Amino acid sequence: MFDFLSTTLNGCQSDQQSGETKQLVWQWLEEGVLLLEPKISSTKTSSNSGRLDKELDSVLLSAGVHGNETAPIEILNSIINDLICGDLDLRVRLLVMLGNINAMKSGERYLELDLNRLFSGQHTKFPDCAETQRAKQLEEVVRTFFEQASHGCRFHFDMHTAIRESHHQRFALLPYKESKIGKTQGIYSRIMFDWLSSAGIEAMVVNQAPSGTFSYFSSHYCFADSCTLELGKAKPFGKNDLSQFERINRGVRSMIRHGMASDHKEADTSDVKVYQVTQQLTKLTESFELNFSDSVKNFTSFQCGEILAQDGDITYQVEQPEEWVLFPNAKVRPGLRAGLMLVQIDQARLFE
Repeated sequence: MFDFLSTTLNGCQSDQQSGETKQLVWQWLEEGVLLLEPKISSTKTSSNSGRLDKELDSVLLSAGVHGNETAPIEILNSIINDLICGDLDLRVRLLVMLGNINAMKSGERYLELDLNRLFSGQHTKFPDCAETQRAKQLEEVVRTFFEQASHGCRFHFDMHTAIRESHHQRFALLPYKESKIGKTQGIYSRIMFDWLSSAGIEAMVVNQAPSGTFSYFSSHYCFADSCTLELGKAKPFGKNDLSQFERINRGVRSMIRHGMASDHKEADTSDVKVYQVTQQLTKLTESFELNFSDSVKNFTSFQCGEILAQDGDITYQVEQPEEWVLFPNAKVRPGLRAGLMLVQIDQARLFE
């Protein structure tokens, strides 16, 4: 058998392109991209999910889209190794991806371009490089994977860690969903929301516009219930305390073993905060400066009228009675997002 992570980093997957165990068949599709499917005689299976004889769910798990965000990579590696060794049952179609392998080898977020800004065709707007090629390659594999799905549910969990500390240690970003019935926003999956809560996610952020993220691509073009998971702070390989990720690890393993449950009785969603993007701080020139310390945590609140940033003659300030900051970063290139401002909304807004 093989170790998923070391095989990928060492470029050894060409030695054996496919294989099988007693319970599953596996196939390398691209570098760092592994397809695993259960050995069953039908696309239907009985499970403990509450959905008897349900169609197999199709699940995409991705990590390493930013190469220095190592904890999710290590979690995913452990899960895949347990599947291959037979220590974990498989009851879903599973596609696993390690995103920016060259950046992983270098311990960098990215080498030339942020891979998580290049999906949904955004890669065509930049000069050809390793990251634009990888975005195009991953798009093609994901499209094919979901096109071959049966009538089961489709899920994509893109796992990350954040650059800075957060008041919410584990949170999810929900991609913008276009409404098909004339509303301003599409409806999100209650099943996914409950699963995220049961897996220890403390807050969810709803994006208000299309983007070049991996999760928006799989949601919009492949009709998957998708989200970006932020699971802690970025640290080098071997420096992570994986016990801090036990609930998400346990939740992913349960989903793989049983399929996604139709209800999560253990999930108490009452404390889950839901935020919506209300404005974006865009760095237009090298004069851009944030008006607060680099030590400010994600989800720090600001009051109406407070100055957030200056960019030459442009001033960004809090427009709502209270707003919370997310991903502030003055070091991005001009033209890119330097931060998001959020407002809190009721959970019910996600499902109306």
